[in-house]
Amino acid sequence: MPPLRSTGESPEAGHPQYAGQYRLEACLGTGGMGVVHLATSASGLRLAVKVIHAEHASDPEFRARFRQEVAAARRVSGAFTAPVVDADPDAGRPWMATLFIEGPTLAERVKRNGPLESEELRRTGAGLAEALRDIHRAGVVHRDLKPSNVLLAPDGPKVIDFGISRPSDSDLRTETGKLIGTPPFMAPEQFQRPREVGPAADVFAMGAVLVHAATGRGPFDSDSPYIVAYQVVHNEPDLTGVPKDLVPLIRGCLAKEPEDRPTPYGLMVALRESSPSSSYDTLTHVPGPRTPDPRGKAPVVGGGSGPARTWSLRGGRKRWAAAGAAVAVLMTAGIVVTRAMGGESAPPSSTPAPTRTEQGSKGFVGWSVDLGERGAEDRMPACTAGPRLTALYCAAPGLKAARLDPGSGRRAWSRAAHAGAAQSGHPGAPVFAGGLVHVLSPGERKLEALDPETGAVRWHIGTAPYSAVRHVGDVVLLITDGGQVRAVDAATGEQRWSRRHGGPGTEWVAAAGGNAVAMAVTQSADGTSTLVKAVDPRKGKPLWKKRLDGLLRPMGVSGGALYLMTVDLGGFTDAVVRVDMAGPAHGIRTVALTAPVDQAQAVVRGDVVHLSGSGGSLVAVRMAPAGAGAGDEPRQLWRLETSVTNLSRPEADGRAVYVTAGDGRLLAVDAVRGSLIGQTEPRMDDGRYTFASFLPPPVAVGGRVFGVAPNGAVFAVDAEGPAGW
Repeated sequence: MPPLRSTGESPEAGHPQYAGQYRLEACLGTGGMGVVHLATSASGLRLAVKVIHAEHASDPEFRARFRQEVAAARRVSGAFTAPVVDADPDAGRPWMATLFIEGPTLAERVKRNGPLESEELRRTGAGLAEALRDIHRAGVVHRDLKPSNVLLAPDGPKVIDFGISRPSDSDLRTETGKLIGTPPFMAPEQFQRPREVGPAADVFAMGAVLVHAATGRGPFDSDSPYIVAYQVVHNEPDLTGVPKDLVPLIRGCLAKEPEDRPTPYGLMVALRESSPSSSYDTLTHVPGPRTPDPRGKAPVVGGGSGPARTWSLRGGRKRWAAAGAAVAVLMTAGIVVTRAMGGESAPPSSTPAPTRTEQGSKGFVGWSVDLGERGAEDRMPACTAGPRLTALYCAAPGLKAARLDPGSGRRAWSRAAHAGAAQSGHPGAPVFAGGLVHVLSPGERKLEALDPETGAVRWHIGTAPYSAVRHVGDVVLLITDGGQVRAVDAATGEQRWSRRHGGPGTEWVAAAGGNAVAMAVTQSADGTSTLVKAVDPRKGKPLWKKRLDGLLRPMGVSGGALYLMTVDLGGFTDAVVRVDMAGPAHGIRTVALTAPVDQAQAVVRGDVVHLSGSGGSLVAVRMAPAGAGAGDEPRQLWRLETSVTNLSRPEADGRAVYVTAGDGRLLAVDAVRGSLIGQTEPRMDDGRYTFASFLPPPVAVGGRVFGVAPNGAVFAVDAEGPAGW
């Protein structure tokens, strides 16, 4: 492979001739991060290759940011972006090659030819809305959408440059006091609350981009970035020159509060209305499809064994769409109709009867029931099995909780969420703790403990001050961003203790059982080590602590050991770590994976770890303790590439490993051989429901597997007959 080498004397002249095996043919442009070159692959593909400036290549922080850009760009590669062909973030001069897209940027087009005409402006806006929907569905927030990052290709606009984007589940933090973005196109929260920037910031930027496209200037113009920042936060936008029929829509995009802005889907519907006279004079709140909020996703995945669970408490936002003719289109599509929800049980007549399927072993008959809120795009339920499989407890957007008969799927009771809760974030699966069913209500910002037999509220507690809720045995931990932890009794809600443990980003796991030791895992700010601390959950006293090298995330506690996964700044896992919790030495064993797993989620069963990745990888690793017999040494058992691009956290019952796919399929993989042994049909209602803010894992217990799907279905199949699913 030819080395990178300079061809001139000055920094700008010192461009390399090669990036990896690609010969760099011409300079397409220069930016703050690097230079973009035209290149051609061996197969003849025309590529745009970004090569990082030499002065940045020696900066570890900058390299980490570039790795993140590569990971984000790969994650969103598709019809609305420039697909990543190749990259090497670890090269002497890091580089990334994407497919070359013919066409000017929006900034170049406006500068050369002036503002866009109304029809072209509408088409560009519709394309950008569709691109943002695709990007957000991949769990990425761009954070720097501006005219120079929009390519006007013959088949529609393409969004490029993910240099400061953030995956939804990224652990990278915005640096204190450092603004990230381009001021004329930044949302108010990017100046005020940079750690809470979510998908709505991209919608704000899109509104500013459309103003620029329509007028040649931004809605908050000034020569001073400080004045621009003040105007963005405090002033109304200048929409002079924007076509009148688009003013209300763009004004909605530029709303100061994130929850008051439209969703990309609502914008798509409004902008694709063919008649310029369509009713855009007013906007009204109606439920639209939702995008995952990086600070509102629940539960935080990757965690533990048994009942331990984290809920993130960042709220969602209201949904906007155009009124008039646009609303008619939405209603026709079946995504507008909603109902006010109180706290009463749904009447029997409103509960769909379960659909029966074929009879399984031992007389069990599979079933399917619809729990999703009618009219919402995100209808994905999440479920937990009660003790000894006496009941199945489920929640969904708009449904606080329901108790289902695991044998028939019929509801014993259900509790609807308050009106608008479906737009406030997914509640996550209920948790059975302290003999009660614990449910999170994101819209109401409270945790409620329900009677498992009747659904009546036994106690509740406000969660507004907290960033996460964690269950460890019979204790509930309420955790702030700064690491202050308040522990309450799961049965009574009474406080047990309050003290500081860890800091920002600390994750908690514990084994099942009321006396389980809680483990707090905190990554260091410099990204070089991880602190593991054992805590008595009943009294809050620290028991021991140990600092480990590298960035590690906890997966669970099993058999007297804590299991962790390595995580690099790009979100890849390349090893599994076992820490013995007994004895002063705390023995450590590490198994390297044969290939990294992207955005890994994991479950621990016995001494076997099962991991799933965003690219469809499933991996099994045996982590036998020291002194294990021959044949039981720690090693990777198998790896299966499922070709499914969106998988849930795995579940396992000893015979098989189960995962939920993004299209509603339930997949079963042989736990010993790693081969696919069964799968159900997709459940998307002919493609109408294809989005879920997160994918809950299936529930495997008592010889049955309970799956969930984007169309709102909860279904049960026989674990002993996956080939017949």
